[in-house]
Amino acid sequence: MDYATAQFGQLVTITVMAVALGMDAFSLSVGIGMKGVRRFDIARISGLIAIFHVLMPLLGMFTGLYVGHLLGAIARYVSGGLLVLLGAHMVWASFREEGAKPIDHTRLWGVVLFALSVSVDSFSVGVSLGMFRSSLLLTVLTFGFFGGLMSVIGLWLGSRVGKNLGDYGEALGGAILLAFGLLFIF
Repeated sequence: MDYATAQFGQLVTITVMAVALGMDAFSLSVGIGMKGVRRFDIARISGLIAIFHVLMPLLGMFTGLYVGHLLGAIARYVSGGLLVLLGAHMVWASFREEGAKPIDHTRLWGVVLFALSVSVDSFSVGVSLGMFRSSLLLTVLTFGFFGGLMSVIGLWLGSRVGKNLGDYGEALGGAILLAFGLLFIF
């Protein structure tokens, strides 16, 4: 496999993972959008989510590089296992009947906590990608872009459609991460 093909494959993988992680932000943003949001709120919420979708995988990748160095050859299986667990959890969480606790999107701390909560999954994926030594800058910028974009779309659609769209989005994102985890293992 030549270098260009490997780089393209890495770009596709990172983009698909970024979209899958963005589905979590999308699904919860739909719920907030249903409460009614102004353009300023959409920009503020999406901007913070984008920032956290950059910071969390960055921290995760540094952790993954260290853990990958410690684990050596089994790092591939550990990182794949992390993705399988994260994906399965996202799918399971999307079908639970419990409603999420609403946040106050008009307060800064509410938005910060919301952005952090939808970005925690990015840390775990960052750990997995760090073990594979994927491109740091490409990964964090792609995750940030899609995290912000998916939250904008979710907030906008939430103000116009029902809750079910968000639940299916989170399930799809989880299924994608689960599939990538299985690919890493096998």
